[in-house]
Amino acid sequence: MLKQQGINLFEIAPVFKRQDGEPLRLSYAQERQWFLWQLEPQSPAYNLPRALRLKGRLDRVALQRSFDSLLARHESLRTHLHQDAEQVLQVIDPVVRVEIAHENGDPEQLEALVQAEVAKPFDLQQGPLLRVKLLQLAPDEHVLVLVLHHIVSDGWSMQVMVDELVQCYVAYSQGQEARLPALAIQYPDYALWQRSWMEAGEKERQLEYWREQLGGEQPVLELPLDHPRPAVQSYRGARLDMGLEATLVTGLKALAQREGVTLFMLLLASFQTLLYRYSGQSDIRVGVPIANRNRAETERLIGFFVNTQVLKADIDGQMTFSQLLTQVKQRALQAQSHQDLPFEQLVEALQPERSLSHNPLFQVMFNHQTEGRRVRGEQQLPGLAVEALEWDSQSAQFDLSLDTQESPDGIWASLTYATDLFDAATVQRMAEHWQGLLRAVVGRAGARIAQLTMLTEAQQRGLLQDWNHAAPVLQHSAGVHGLFAAQALQRPEHTALCLGGQSLSYAELNRRANRLAHALIARGVGPERLVGVAVARSFEMVVSLLAVLKAGGAYVPLDPQYPRERLLHMLEDSGVRLVLTQATLDLPLPEGLATLDLTYTDLTQYPETDPQVAVDPQNLAYVIYTSGSTGKPKGVAINHGALTEFSSIAAGYSRLTQDDRVLQFATLNFDGFVEQLYPALTHGATVVLRGPELWDSARLYEEIIAQGITLADLPTAYWNLFLLD
Repeated sequence: MLKQQGINLFEIAPVFKRQDGEPLRLSYAQERQWFLWQLEPQSPAYNLPRALRLKGRLDRVALQRSFDSLLARHESLRTHLHQDAEQVLQVIDPVVRVEIAHENGDPEQLEALVQAEVAKPFDLQQGPLLRVKLLQLAPDEHVLVLVLHHIVSDGWSMQVMVDELVQCYVAYSQGQEARLPALAIQYPDYALWQRSWMEAGEKERQLEYWREQLGGEQPVLELPLDHPRPAVQSYRGARLDMGLEATLVTGLKALAQREGVTLFMLLLASFQTLLYRYSGQSDIRVGVPIANRNRAETERLIGFFVNTQVLKADIDGQMTFSQLLTQVKQRALQAQSHQDLPFEQLVEALQPERSLSHNPLFQVMFNHQTEGRRVRGEQQLPGLAVEALEWDSQSAQFDLSLDTQESPDGIWASLTYATDLFDAATVQRMAEHWQGLLRAVVGRAGARIAQLTMLTEAQQRGLLQDWNHAAPVLQHSAGVHGLFAAQALQRPEHTALCLGGQSLSYAELNRRANRLAHALIARGVGPERLVGVAVARSFEMVVSLLAVLKAGGAYVPLDPQYPRERLLHMLEDSGVRLVLTQATLDLPLPEGLATLDLTYTDLTQYPETDPQVAVDPQNLAYVIYTSGSTGKPKGVAINHGALTEFSSIAAGYSRLTQDDRVLQFATLNFDGFVEQLYPALTHGATVVLRGPELWDSARLYEEIIAQGITLADLPTAYWNLFLLD
């Protein structure tokens, strides 16, 4: 949370107490919770649990009295909701006693017993929205399970409740009175004050910043998924826990100090880098929870205060990690002075396309906690030892959440993921790649993001062994072209490409690419030399790309359908001096630019053998032009190492085999093109090329069936059309 990241909070208007008899409207956050509950009243997705293991002699009378005191102290614990014809209001019950349910429990079934209690739904129109169960495992061992609904609580509140419960129990178990400091306000006071403050002009002041920061399109983060995204979120999830080794933590702290950032900023930037590398998207948006307790009056209240900010990073592979850190720091500090705008109001203002399949504005969450908020070890009470019980809640509110926590022992992290989308093995690899990135930035924060390795040492050794084992003649080379050549040696007659009823084997594709590569070498192409590729969708398009890589050069994709001005800008900006093209395209290329016409050039004079060109993983593989934040095409350079690593990861996620038939749908200048081509060709699969015309959903469906497509990565719009059809 930003308050915990060492950022000083500014002064805001004081919170006032409500007048007697004033209708208790919901806070903005509560309104969204009410809406979600109405959609799925039986869902436990927003139940907040806490479990405490109690060892020793338990004073049950003192425990019950402690809960009675907490309910009398906090109105949120006595709240339920009432809906009339006009609005939904909070109702505070004057006297409520929470009954502690008692049950004997088998220690072997403890987690299942806790999960069963957590999974019970709440009726928001019936209070209290708190459940307490005491599981007795042995005469002197119990587990206390607390469950509150999010509409009256948050993570901070759960800790407040545990802290005050302990204080009350200590007093009552020793025959004393509990002495807790008086509360200046209650949560309903805050809810009314928040609306008054926002409606007085603060809402528009803060919205202006967020509109500028996040306005326009609201992209959905498209991570590689193991399973299709369901139409409606089930909130089923799992959690993977990990600890960062001590040497890495030391390196991260030293890096943060050198760069003038907090650990929160550093870890957030590393997570955004991981998401960029996995998705290929440059606009990365991550939700970050903030405590939203800017006043002393709210510090010890129980209620739904937590707010969510959407922190955006604009990333390209050419920027260094240090540059990204500077950007992340600047935006985190700017967000600090605009942190009070309720997330619900931001969603309403930006009007993203609503879907029950994912969260609006962001789909992944990051949360970092410093030391002190939650103690993992035992706490000694009179005659009783108390320890927080950890378990997997088996729920996920977002596609993916990374939680990190500093402790005296180092940094602990957990990845919570939607099991409808990801398999456990996938998230395990993701965790390894994140830690690989952390190691990389500790050693090379000044390196370009595209050059940072995510692979573990074992994965890097395995990849090199694959290269050396599969293609010993290419052992001094690196890159997807080498892995493709190895496939051509292993399965020469296997179909590599299909297009419009025609096919090309691996052997023939390799021969054609080799001839063209030798022709390029004869024209001076080699490492760090850029070659434009302006070729229609055809076998020659793939031949051209492989040939440039085999020659050691780097290609610049030039979509023949692009406007003349855009093509000329890309040529001028990249400094390309040679373009592969076809006379039939009649492209408006500038005079004096060297071209190699694939339609009429006789390549039979060149060898069919693989060129013996040494390529370093740091050498450029291609430069792709994106629209850029201003709409002006912007070149992003990718090296051979990053391309090979990405292809390996993508193939692993898709579980590609030589029996797969992969649809190549994206255009040459779209980054999805790479994912649809190289993983397949480096793993012996067949690539089915879409022709030059775009298909409607009916034609696309027919082609998928007719061509026996087993893997298709399509734009979201096409999936939506499928659902409509």
